[in-house]
Amino acid sequence: MVMMRESPIRSARWTKSDYSDGIVTSRAELTARGGAHKVGPPGKRGSGMTDSTGGSYTRTAIALHWLAAVLIVCNLALGISMINVPLSPQKLRLYNWHKWIGITVFLTATVRILWRLGHRAPPPVAMPDWQRRATSVTHAALYVLMFAIPLSGWIYSSATGVSVVYLGLVPLPDLVPKDKTLAAVLAAVHATLNFTLFMLVFVHAWAALRHQFVDRDETLPRMLPFLRRNPAKAAR
Repeated sequence: MVMMRESPIRSARWTKSDYSDGIVTSRAELTARGGAHKVGPPGKRGSGMTDSTGGSYTRTAIALHWLAAVLIVCNLALGISMINVPLSPQKLRLYNWHKWIGITVFLTATVRILWRLGHRAPPPVAMPDWQRRATSVTHAALYVLMFAIPLSGWIYSSATGVSVVYLGLVPLPDLVPKDKTLAAVLAAVHATLNFTLFMLVFVHAWAALRHQFVDRDETLPRMLPFLRRNPAKAAR
């Protein structure tokens, strides 16, 4: 007598326990992927590939992220603190540091994008669709500001007639001729962009802490692997 084997497609059963967080996974998929991913059934919202274990970014991506974060926070603090410093060699020195850090942020953002083009980010941690959309918008806005703010500052410096010499070694070209009216407008634009960046950084940090201490998911450990329950999963 010939024994008929059940089709692997038909043998996959949706279990009640697999409906956590509104994302469904078949037993076959869990077996094939070692339980690392959850895949929703056809036609279900938010059924894209997600990573329930929170796969880490590469070490290079993590280093670039925290380098940019430190530079941005330091430059925001420096920009605020130097405003009330009276005109003096010290104030000019602070302005130069502010410009140099800004250009470094611009270069760091460029390297991050080039790195991402060759290294895909890990699948997103399972979360509601609105949170995933908000995260995408926030990240895109942060990248735009990491380019727009240094450029606006560079153009502003050119409009005031003060050339930027990166690290005191590399003279950068003036992007516009000296123009006091334009400089006043650019000063307001630069301040507005920096305020927007401050708010986004605050929201970004608050969301990361909420994921860590309220949602208790793997969002923050993806950028801080030592927080992971199983550090062996960190990307090499």
